[in-house]
Formats: sequence, structure tokens, C-alpha cells
Amino acid sequence: MSSATEPDYEVIVIGAGVAGIYQIKRLADLGVKATVLDTAGDLGGTWYWNRYPGARFDSESYTYGYSFSKELLNEWHWKERYSGQPENLRYLNYVSDKFDLRKYMQFNCTVEATHFDEEFNLWRLKIADGRELTCRFVIMTLGLLSTPTLPRIEGMDSFKGRSFHTYYWPHEPVELAGKKVAVIGTGATGIQVIGEIADKVGELTVFQRRPNWCAPLSNGPISDEEMADIRSRYDEIFSTCARTPGGFEHEPDRRGFNEVSREERLALWDGLYDQPGFGIWLRNFREIFTDEEANAELSEYMAERVRQRVDDPLIAEKLIPRDHGFGVQRVPLETKYLEAYNRDNVHLVDISETPLERVTESGLRTTERDYDFDIIIYATGFDAITGAFDHIDIQGVDGEKLRDRWRDGPSTFLGMFIHGFPNMFMPSGPQSGSASTNYPRGIETGVNWCTDLLEHMWDQGYIRADATLAAEERWTAHVTKMYSTMLMRKAKSWFTGYNSNVEGHEHGKVRYFVYNGGSPKYINNINVVAAEGYEGLDLTSGSGGAFRASSVNADNVSG
Repeated sequence: MSSATEPDYEVIVIGAGVAGIYQIKRLADLGVKATVLDTAGDLGGTWYWNRYPGARFDSESYTYGYSFSKELLNEWHWKERYSGQPENLRYLNYVSDKFDLRKYMQFNCTVEATHFDEEFNLWRLKIADGRELTCRFVIMTLGLLSTPTLPRIEGMDSFKGRSFHTYYWPHEPVELAGKKVAVIGTGATGIQVIGEIADKVGELTVFQRRPNWCAPLSNGPISDEEMADIRSRYDEIFSTCARTPGGFEHEPDRRGFNEVSREERLALWDGLYDQPGFGIWLRNFREIFTDEEANAELSEYMAERVRQRVDDPLIAEKLIPRDHGFGVQRVPLETKYLEAYNRDNVHLVDISETPLERVTESGLRTTERDYDFDIIIYATGFDAITGAFDHIDIQGVDGEKLRDRWRDGPSTFLGMFIHGFPNMFMPSGPQSGSASTNYPRGIETGVNWCTDLLEHMWDQGYIRADATLAAEERWTAHVTKMYSTMLMRKAKSWFTGYNSNVEGHEHGKVRYFVYNGGSPKYINNINVVAAEGYEGLDLTSGSGGAFRASSVNADNVSG
């Protein structure tokens, strides 16, 4: 345990997923006394928990991996263009073992509270096992989609069969053959699950409240020859990702929507639809995100694609969204999802017409009838972006609770700092560049920037960093203003804070969760802040345990 002024750690990182792994790598390289805490039984974050059938990247695998090590890039062979969960978890374990990072990590370690101690300028963390840990800096690498939400349906504890949220899919194999299975939800996760298990179960009934647009994943293997070519082009690949708005290889079509004929637009869409990944979304005309008429034309094209792939016209129409246009929220990528509804053993129940009333001992009851099931799968989404923060009692200056501050939506400086919560960094926080981009590309940016700031503070003898209120207000106003031009502001999605399963989030009040100005603009903004001496941050000098790089070596690193 620490003394009154000497913390147990200089830095505590909360979360051992993609961001937390890279963050501890940077700290370990500097010889910082640091540790990572995670509630899970092992590392991996998203890829530890989400083991449901069909869970995989929607980013091209080779753009998802870390870019910081040439040696790592040369060693790892991605087997599929869009890698599945087991391989993704193996990759993160490989990275952690290669760089000997596991020794800094503490698992089955749930942080219940973290309070800022103003007298000693440190954070006090309460752990579920009864310990208190202290640190000078706390870095939140909490998953953006790491707090699953269950529907608010009566009787959920009464079901005698097996039931679970996709996030908590059992680690042991789940026997699906011959089973009557229900899937509640047709968001991104539901779309993956349904497409994967439709031909493996006895009978599948999908309960859909609102349909979502989707596009073909078109996954495939990566041969040895192709992987060798990818390795030779990694600099080019990451350079492309750095200049695109979403951090992917997909660059938008720079022509104006109305500068080309409808025939040319259709030819472009036909080609993009058949390409792997997000091409139909991100290689498209920029106006589809901002212009109602352009988006409506593309949406009708995508609707016709649904009609072509689904045999029953009535079912096809039920699978076409009417409340939002294509691409105004992150597009789920699918494999044989629409074709699943052509199978005799798959049934679609529209709960906007016949709502779910309750879970029974044997299954589900709608206003129309009872259904019997062996397994109920809840693909009902997440308390996105801020949910993981809300589950920790985070208190800043004067004991202010973060969940109270953010009750109506987050307010941040650069998506990485919160006024009144000194020395709490969020490399991938709300309103940062990570929330709306190819995640690893965004987190490397955030982690590197935060680590550079820490180095600057240690070099200059600063022990405290706090965003000014004016800087936070400017940034939040900037993020809010960017929503005004985007059609996403009208969609009921996690990008705008909508979730009918979370109290207070079900009424469609827009929460300004993401920075949607694109990666290049975001990077330029944060680099300007750094170049101007970290303008917008109050940096306080002092003593009492401040780290000095010259005084710490590998022998006194703890974890």
C-alpha cells in the first residue's frame, strides 16, 4: 500500500482490451510503475467476451492490427480478410506475450470506485476484492461497447431453458443442433448471429423491433502470397488509413453526387455492393451522409437489394428500415443474413406489430401467441460509450460524480479529458477520434498523444493536468455543431445515445457521443493543442511522487 503521498502506482490503466494493451506497452517501454486492471478473467476486452457465433471484424484484419512494431507486422499472418473472434483473441494474446505485458495485468479485478484525492493529487481506487489502490494518473481504456443491456421484459428469470446476452455467450460450446432458438434483436450482433446459426439450429425465431440496414461482408481467406504482399505494403496501408475519415482503406468518392448521371451512380453502387467490407458505405459519395435526397436514392437502391435476396415479399419489406436512411449509422456487415429468411426453419416476428409481453417458463409471449424455446439469445445491444464509465463510481474535484455530470450526455475536452477530473485520461473516450473510426487506428492515436503528454509532464515536473472549463465547452460545442450537418442526428442509434433498454436513453434525446469530423481533422486538432503547449489544460507543478523517467528502471516496475 502507498503512504499518504506516495501512490502504489504512477499510472493505473482500467481495461485490458485493444486500447489497454497498447497503453501498458507504451508505459512499460518508459519504465513507468503501472498496472492494468480488468474485470474479466483474461485480456482481450471485446474479443474476450464476445464469443457468439459469427463474431468477427468488420475492419479488414490487416488494418485492425497494431502498427507500432515492424517485427510484429512481419510475424503475424491474418488468415481471413475479416478475422473471427477466436483468431482475434489469439492475436491479442500473442502481442501481450511477445512484449511480456501480462505481468503488468490484474484480472478478475473489478474497479467499483475511483475518487480523486485533492489533498495529495492522486486517485484512490476501490477494488471489489476489498483492496484500495492509489495512483497519480488513471487511464480509462474502457470499451465503447462493453456494457450489455437486456430488454425490460417481465419474467426473464422464469425461463427454464438457457438464456444469455450475446456478450456473455458461454465459453463452453453451446449445443444448437435440433434446438428451438429465439434471437431478440436485429442490430449488428443479431445480424451476425442469425446468419451464422440459421442452418445449425432446429428452428430459429427472430424477434425484430426495428430493422437495420446491412451489407455483404464477402469474407474470404488470405493466402500466403496475399499476406506477403500486404506485409510489403503496410506503410502504404496505414498511410491510407490515416488520411481517410473513418481510418479504413476505403476512401470516399470525391465526385459530387449530382455531377454524375444516375446510370453512373448505379454502376458505382453495383460495384461497391459486391466488394468486401464497408465499400458500399465508405467509398460512396460524401453527400449520402448529409443530403436527404442523395441518401434516399441510395437507400432505395439498398432496399431493392433486400427484395432481390429475400424470397417472400412480405418478409423483405419487414427487413427494410423506414425510420432512417442507409449509412447514417454504422452499417452491420453480414454473411447470408438475408438468405436466412428463405429457410423453412427461420421465422420473423415483428414485435412492433405484436409486442413481447413477457418471458415464460417455456419461452416468450407476444400479444398474439406463446412460443416455446430451448434457448433465448438476447442480441439487445449496449449502453454505449458512457455505460462503462457509469458503472464505476467516478468522483472528481469536490466529490462530483461523473455519472451526474454526464446524465444528459458527455462533455469533454478532445474526448480525452473532463474538467474537474484531473489526471484522468481517456485515449478512446466519448467525443474522441476513436469512437467513430476503425478502432485500433483511433486508439493508437489517442494512446500516443496521452503518453506524449505524460512524458511532457514528467520531464517538466508537472503532477496534475485538468482541462479548463472553457476548453471543454469549446470542444463539446464543436462536436455538437458537426452533428447539425449529419443525417445521423436523426437516427435512433448508439451514435446518438439511443437505447430503449436504458432508462433515460429511450426517448431519442441526442447525446453527442462521437467526433464525426473524421480522423485527419481530429488528429490535426489534438496536434495543434500539443504544439501550443497543451493549450486548454491546466498543468500544475509540484512534488510528492511525481514520476521521473531517469529514476525508474525495469527492476521497480510493478504489476
